[in-house]
Amino acid sequence: MSLSTVTHSLKYFYTGVTAGTDLPEYTLVGLVDDEQFEYYDSKIKKMIPKTEWIKENEGEDYWNIQSLRQIGEEEIYKDNVRVAMQRFNQTEGVHVYQTMSGCEWDDATGITDGFWNHGYDGEDLLVFDLKNTRWISPSPQGVGTARKWNDMKDLESYTKNYLTQQCPAWLQVYVNYGRSTLERTVAPEVSLLQKDPSSPVVCHVTGFFPRGVMVTWQKKGEDHYDDVEWGETVPNEDGTFQTTSRLTVKDWQTEDYTCVVQHKSLEKDIVKRVIEREIRRNQDIESRGPSMGVIIGCVLGVLLLAPAVVGVVVWRKKRGAGYGKTNTSDTGTVNSATGSVNSDTGTVDIDMGSVNSDESLVKA
Repeated sequence: MSLSTVTHSLKYFYTGVTAGTDLPEYTLVGLVDDEQFEYYDSKIKKMIPKTEWIKENEGEDYWNIQSLRQIGEEEIYKDNVRVAMQRFNQTEGVHVYQTMSGCEWDDATGITDGFWNHGYDGEDLLVFDLKNTRWISPSPQGVGTARKWNDMKDLESYTKNYLTQQCPAWLQVYVNYGRSTLERTVAPEVSLLQKDPSSPVVCHVTGFFPRGVMVTWQKKGEDHYDDVEWGETVPNEDGTFQTTSRLTVKDWQTEDYTCVVQHKSLEKDIVKRVIEREIRRNQDIESRGPSMGVIIGCVLGVLLLAPAVVGVVVWRKKRGAGYGKTNTSDTGTVNSATGSVNSDTGTVDIDMGSVNSDESLVKA
């Protein structure tokens, strides 16, 4: 995908957690272009706006309706955790049931894509294959549910319609609300970091918007892929993003290595040559004080920052399909014991097999 392409996304993260922890038992985070715009949890019992553009365009009725829907979702997710524990033969411990749902829309070409995935304790449980319009399960505990859902033709039709029509329609509404913010560009800052002279060299790229960025390494002017590890792109508190790429070589002092960063905001690439004077180490940070704002020891690790999901870790995709390439239902809630779909909430009950196919746009 070209860095100049304007692709927008609408994503929802639904999380149910075993009771008895300090975390809410249920949380919803909604994001447009990976920026949080609304939030609900079972402690506050209401949906709240997180950006100025949604506050300015939606009034009290919107938030009241969304809050009522999430109160209903909350009970289903509590049940999801209970049922999943039974299926995995678990009677104690802290467990997490999650749904990741959403869609992408290219406002230049009109091309859309969507995903609707369910996971338990960090592993995929159920994934909707949009191309073949069917549910699949990489987990033995989810095979029975996938079979039941695939027998529910109205459910398949609803899911496909949501992913290809309703979700993109809401995404366009939200983009129109916040276009001036969502389509801004902020240039990245690039630093070379290293714990000590024998550690890998990390190219740390931060403070950029939009999310799309390309970080590559070159050796003597040629692309270099060996001994390279790319980190995830994660959000900063100010709405910008950061990412890392790690180069693990012993000859960086004698060979000509560079980190090259491409981003939509840049007229020309940022090129950082791996030489002693360009590298910052732990002692450099300590000598200049905490105002530097970067703790290298943390940056060198694998970055996994949940987008303000109150400490609940979103599972990493371990399958080739990957997050964002399967599909979603705006809410996508699953009750593994019963079996119906309500298109106002996206709730799925597995056993009852009834579908309410209201044609209105589905919100969270």
